[in-house]
Order: sequence, then structure tokens, then C-alpha cells
Amino acid sequence: MSAHFGLRSCAVLAACSFGVLTAVSTPAHADTDEQILLKGSTTASYFWDDASGRAGDTGLPASGKPMQKGLAASPSWPLLTEGYVIYKGKKMPFFVGDRGPGIPSNRGIMLDLDAKTFAELTGGRFNPSTLYVDGNGGQGHIKVDYVITKWGPGVGKKNYPVPFSTGAWSRRDNNPAKPPKVEEKPKTTETAQPAAQRPETQTQTRDQAGGSAGGANVQLAAGKAVPARAAETERTSTGTGGAMLWFALALAGGAVAAGGGRLRRLIKR
Repeated sequence: MSAHFGLRSCAVLAACSFGVLTAVSTPAHADTDEQILLKGSTTASYFWDDASGRAGDTGLPASGKPMQKGLAASPSWPLLTEGYVIYKGKKMPFFVGDRGPGIPSNRGIMLDLDAKTFAELTGGRFNPSTLYVDGNGGQGHIKVDYVITKWGPGVGKKNYPVPFSTGAWSRRDNNPAKPPKVEEKPKTTETAQPAAQRPETQTQTRDQAGGSAGGANVQLAAGKAVPARAAETERTSTGTGGAMLWFALALAGGAVAAGGGRLRRLIKR
């Protein structure tokens, strides 16, 4: 019973140690499912052109899409380009459905958001009677970060926005901006091997490796830090189980020897 218990304990501890090593060896990675083609920042204004002729309305958007939440105007990006803006932690999607702003783009205002999106970003509310945004402290321009996730198929500059007056919105761009570098997900996940089978294993203290204080040993295998205590626990458990097994065998041998002695005395009688 003692030997069996020792072996089972050894197996459990070894399995736990192996699980810890596997967990430590699994590399973390960023989520890169989203395609990012361009990132930047600019000043954004807002508009709402629904062909009603109110508040400077210039008619239906240039793309032919009806005015709606998420429709934005750009002075140079191709129509139907898609992406999102971020303002004070709030993220809102948009697609380029119109041209503009016109003259303001010469002053660095390179994006015209729809009034409903602008209202949600700034904590205001869209007024359908006036086509303005109320309740946001009178904000008409805000600094936003933008991310482009898809370029539109038509004419326009596929790079950082430029003023409307440059005419870039009317020229086809066959050389889009080079996408920013994004960390890729590893194709395979390496599973740690037991310490006895890992090649090029060396031991050093955490103090030497620049880790936390305490001087606990760390095993560095294939560039990954693995707590040495897990391996030590496995070896200790294995040694304890082996000692208990030998002890049980010795007891069994003694019992057999004692039984043999009694049998010989019976035969002599």
C-alpha cells in the first residue's frame, strides 16, 4: 500500500510539474486578426447632408449612399474606404461616402464625420431639426486617431490625407501606403519537454537573470525561463516513491523468509 501510494503521488506531482512547464512555455501574442493598412491622427469636424438644403446642406453624398451614421467625408481617400476613429477611448467605425471638408482641409481638418457619430464621440446629441450637435459644449472640431482597414476601389490617395485642393481625390493611386508592422501569431505552440530531455539546459539565479529577489533557481531552456522548483519537486517525488518501493519489497522479502523458516520447522517435526 505504501509503495502504491508513493508511486501515485510521484505520478501526480510529475504530471503537475509537466503542466506547469507547458503553461510557462506557451508564448503570449497579440490579437492580429484585424487588418491595419494605415494609422494616424487628424482634426475632425462633422456634417449631415441629406439633400434637405438645411444648414449648408450640399446634397446627397458623392458615393450615392444615403446619409447615415458612420458615413464620413474625406478630402483625398478613395470612396468606400473603411476604418474607425478613436476619441478619448471611444471607438467608432466609418466609411468614406463623400468628399470634404473643402477649405478646412487646408488647415489640417482632414476628416468630416457624420453628425450622429460626432455626437456619440463627444457626449452630445444630434438635433434632426437643425442638423447640428447639441449638448457637447459647442465642440465642432476634435482631435481623433484613425485606422484604415480597407481601401476603397475607386480613385483617391491611399495614404495619409492631403487637402481637397490638391486634387488627389480625383487621381487613381496604385501605390498604397505600406501597412504598419503588426506582431504575427506563431503558427505552432512549443510544448516543453521534461527537464531531463531538454537540450542545452542551464541553471542560474533570478538575481543573475534580472528577475525578482530571493535567489530562487531558474532553468533557461531554449530561451524560456522555467521555475527549477518544478523539476526539483519531480526528482524529489520520484526519489521518495523509489525509496518507498524498495522498502515495501524489503518487507515482502522478510515476510517470505520468515514463512520459509516456519515451514522448515514443521517439516523437521
